[in-house]
Amino acid sequence: MSSARLGVAVGVILLLVIGSAAGWYVYRIVKPGPGCTVTAVSGTGSGDYTLTTTQADNAATIAGVGLRMGVPDHAVSVAIATALQESQLVNLSSGDRDSAGLFQQRPSEGWGTYSQVVDPVHASTAFYEHLRQQPGWMTISITQAAQRVQHSATPEAYAKWEPEARAVASALTGERAAALSCHNLAITTATATLRSTALAELGTPSISGSDGPARGWAFSSWLVAHAVRLGVKQVTFGGETWTASSGKWSPASAAKDILSLRTVADPRS
Repeated sequence: MSSARLGVAVGVILLLVIGSAAGWYVYRIVKPGPGCTVTAVSGTGSGDYTLTTTQADNAATIAGVGLRMGVPDHAVSVAIATALQESQLVNLSSGDRDSAGLFQQRPSEGWGTYSQVVDPVHASTAFYEHLRQQPGWMTISITQAAQRVQHSATPEAYAKWEPEARAVASALTGERAAALSCHNLAITTATATLRSTALAELGTPSISGSDGPARGWAFSSWLVAHAVRLGVKQVTFGGETWTASSGKWSPASAAKDILSLRTVADPRS
């Protein structure tokens, strides 16, 4: 081979190698990771909201406990706005002084032991119990209600989270159908049992079967938000099916008032 032809061949090989490496780099950079999307409440002028799977999981626990305790949807919005401000919906192990957990509750202020305030179920229960004690809590704004519970040094800080908290809460309480979806999930094994988690958070060990629209969509969104932890691969309700593989809700032919699901332990999966 002449030196000219050899040079061309080497150049082509280098271009192929560089092109392959660049393609791999771009794929690694732009390939979307796991996450969840909550559609904005109609008429607010806001865009959709994105959550990590951890944030969605914790928001579902907050909403689920609210459902178990029978608090109105407004209370769930207050709780989620508070957790967004205090911890970004992450169960923090520490904070200012002895604050910890989703709501940065302080054991020294009577919120429970350290192990309790970092337990999302206990923390959410304690938050709602304190909220119920505030005068006019069902009619005042999200920001006012959050401040009365938290006694923050920056009382207006919760206001910026109101639209997002309202959107997340309305999806997880069943006010809006198919408003929360999670995508690019790796559903391989469950780290918690469905029955025990449902009992602790929702107050019932069994959540499939016939339900009214609000309760059915609340349970459905709860399952999707908890999909990684509970090994949920598919949820069907209200004429819609969410699958972990597609990461979205799609029309289904199943009965609209029957909630069904599949998990990694399901022999049909």
